[in-house]
Amino acid sequence: MTPHELQLARISNDLFDVALFAYIAAMLGYFAHLAFHRDLVWVASRAVLILGLASHLGAIVARGLAAGRVPWGNMYEYSTLLAFLVVLAYVVIVEGIFRSRALGGFALMFAVLTMAVAAEFLYVGPGPLVPALNSYWIKIHVVAAILGSSLFALGGGVLTIAYLVKDARERRERAEPAARILPPIMGASLDVSEPPHYVPDTGEPSGTIDPSPRRSGILPPSSVLDQMAYRTIAFAFPIWTFAVIAGAIWAQQAWGRYWGWDPKETWSFITWTIYAGYLHARATAGWRGRRAAVIALVGFGSLLVTYYVVNPWIAGLHSYRGF
Repeated sequence: MTPHELQLARISNDLFDVALFAYIAAMLGYFAHLAFHRDLVWVASRAVLILGLASHLGAIVARGLAAGRVPWGNMYEYSTLLAFLVVLAYVVIVEGIFRSRALGGFALMFAVLTMAVAAEFLYVGPGPLVPALNSYWIKIHVVAAILGSSLFALGGGVLTIAYLVKDARERRERAEPAARILPPIMGASLDVSEPPHYVPDTGEPSGTIDPSPRRSGILPPSSVLDQMAYRTIAFAFPIWTFAVIAGAIWAQQAWGRYWGWDPKETWSFITWTIYAGYLHARATAGWRGRRAAVIALVGFGSLLVTYYVVNPWIAGLHSYRGF
């Protein structure tokens, strides 16, 4: 590498570190906002998040300039770009479209873990592409795969887990009033000198049940989180479908066949099948809530296997720390 390329590589690494620490600080701020409901904390956390996004983008651009190619040619670069797109998708979709401030900590947690794994276990210096990747299809297939992956991670991972947490909380709250009803005591007399007993925060006497859960925290209702996850996955699915088709065309050019049941191809298809089943179940069988969430989480697990198990550990045409 030339001195200029080495300097760009150092700048990329430094900006990566700035982004990582900014995301950690913003993550803690978002969780503090979730716990204490302080708008000023959210404003500060979002400002730090935007700083992290800007630094992250600079790290990706500097990495590409140092390598003299597109900056998504190996697993380190893929993970870096994936984390960036998850945070960007959160800002645009969750805060911009769905107008929810409460989920930033969860999205940033995913980004921090992804970046930490990339820095610790997947880092390689910038260099030329391996021959199998040296094609214009890397700008088509891989971009679609990373974009689809980031949306699946947001919808099938972050939003689905948040839904399950909120749904469990709401179920407990619906069960609490029933648990507070005491059975009558035989032979006891009613003391009318005491005022009726009220359960704190319900506004109802202890002998009545409020069928709707009380507002707890600032997470959206579980039904809203369920719809947010569904719409994000529905957006990601055609992008992932295009990535699989583009990969098959690239395989024909590179290896002389469209499909060979290579481990990476197989797991990409498994992920596609799981999310196709998820969308089909919601559209035809009317699945909502926890049953659909379980399918989404299985698809998210399959996505992680596709990249972080198959690529480095399972022998095949994709058994390198790239695509």
